Amino acid sequence: MPKQKTRRAAAKRFRITKKGKVMRRSSGLRHILESKSKKRKRRMGKTARVSKADEHRVKSMLPGGYNG
Repeated sequence: MPKQKTRRAAAKRFRITKKGKVMRRSSGLRHILESKSKKRKRRMGKTARVSKADEHRVKSMLPGGYNG
């Protein structure tokens, strides 16, 4: 059986925790930061969870997830 290939774009954007949650970076922290509050920027710096609807699609692109 051939090796499983990783979608490199997905590997750079997501990671799977030991319990199987798919984590992503929060959006909105690239520019126009002056108008955003410190509290909001601090929250955006943390990782967020991928929505249930997209979780299956992301896991199929990564090893350690599942295929099918």
